[in-house]
Amino acid sequence: MQKSPFTIAIPEATLTDLRERLARVRWPNDFANDNWQYGTNAAYLKELVAYWRDGYDWRKHEQEMNTFSHYKVTIDDVPIHFIHEPGKGPKPMPIILTHGWPWTFWDLRKVIRPLADPAAFGGDPADAFDVVVPSLPGYGFSTPLTTPGINFWRTADLWATLMRDVLGYKKFAAQGGDWGALVTSQLGHKYPQSLFGIHLNLAVALDFITRRQLPAESEYGPDEKQWYARMQETAPTISSHLAVQTADPQTLAYGMHDSPVSLCAWILERRRNWSDCGGNVERRFSKDDLLTTMMIYWVTESFVTSVRYYYEARHRPWAPVHTRTPVIEAPTGIAVFPKELLIPPKRWAEQYYNLQRWTIMTAGGHFAHAEEPEQLIQDVRAFFKPLRA
Repeated sequence: MQKSPFTIAIPEATLTDLRERLARVRWPNDFANDNWQYGTNAAYLKELVAYWRDGYDWRKHEQEMNTFSHYKVTIDDVPIHFIHEPGKGPKPMPIILTHGWPWTFWDLRKVIRPLADPAAFGGDPADAFDVVVPSLPGYGFSTPLTTPGINFWRTADLWATLMRDVLGYKKFAAQGGDWGALVTSQLGHKYPQSLFGIHLNLAVALDFITRRQLPAESEYGPDEKQWYARMQETAPTISSHLAVQTADPQTLAYGMHDSPVSLCAWILERRRNWSDCGGNVERRFSKDDLLTTMMIYWVTESFVTSVRYYYEARHRPWAPVHTRTPVIEAPTGIAVFPKELLIPPKRWAEQYYNLQRWTIMTAGGHFAHAEEPEQLIQDVRAFFKPLRA
C-alpha cells in the first residue's frame, strides 16, 4: 500500500451548481421559534445562506487546506484521506487524531501545527509529535466509500494498518472525540501493544451505540452532579440524529444530498446545541467556519456515507476481543470539557480505562479541537510527556 500526494481542487462547475441551488431556495414557514425550540431558526439560516451565496470564498479556504501535506491511500478497498505533518523536535512521537460527526478533518486544524512544532508556538520541542489526521471512512475526501460495514471498530483496524504498514510506525499515540473517541478507544482495547497511550475528549463505553445506556445519577460523586444534569439537558438534542441515522440514513440523505440548505440546517443545529456557545453559535464558529464544514460535506457528496456510519455501528455491534479489565488497557488520558454531551463519573472511567490522567477543563463543548484548542494541546502534551520514555 502506497500513499499518494493529494491536492484539494474542487471543480468550478461544482461551485457554480451550488450557487444556483442557493439562489432558488423554497423556504418553509417558521414562527415562534426564536429559541430554536422547533429546530433550526429560519432567520439565522437565511442570513447564513445569504452569506454562503454572496460572500463566502471557498477558494480561500481550499488554499489554506492545501498548505498542509495531504495524502490518499486505499486500505482493504476503503479510500482514506489524511494529513501528515512531520514533527520538529529531537524525537517526535507519532500520533493519529480522529474527528467525529458532524465534524471534518478540518475541525482539527488548530491543533496540528502546535503539536507538530511546539517550539514555533512557545512550547518545548521535546513535546513534538508526527501528526496524522485522517478523514473518517466515507467522510470528506475519504470517498467514495462503496464498502458496507465500515464503522468505528473497523476504522480502528484501518488506522492500525495506516500507522504501522503505510507510514511505518511501530508504535504510536492516538487521540479523538465523538466517533474519534470510539475509534481511539478501540485502538486502546485491541492494539494496546502498538500504542504509547490514548487521549480522549469524550468518554463512553464501546457498546454505547447499541446499548445507549448512560450512568445513573447515583454513580456520580457530589462534585459531579452538574455533569449528570448536563446529560439530561443534552439528551433531547442527541436523540433525533441517533434515531434516524442508525435506522434509515439513506432516506435522510436524499434531502441532504440534493439541498445544500437542508444539509446546512441539519448540521448547523448540532453545531449550536453541542458547543459551548450559550445559544449564539458564532461565539464559537464564524460563518466561514460553519460554511467550510458544510462545503466539505457538500463538495465531496459524503453526507450519505457519513450518516451510514451510524447504521453500521448499530447493526454491526461492537464485540470485545478480550475479557480482561480494564476494557481499554492502553494508558488513557481524558479531558473533561464542561459542555460536552456525555460526561461519565470519574469512578466509572477508572474502572473502564487504564486511566492515568483526568483533566477538568474550564470551558468548551463537543467540538473541543475547534472550541478550545489551546487547552486540548496542553493536555495532550502533558499526558504523553511521561509516556515518551
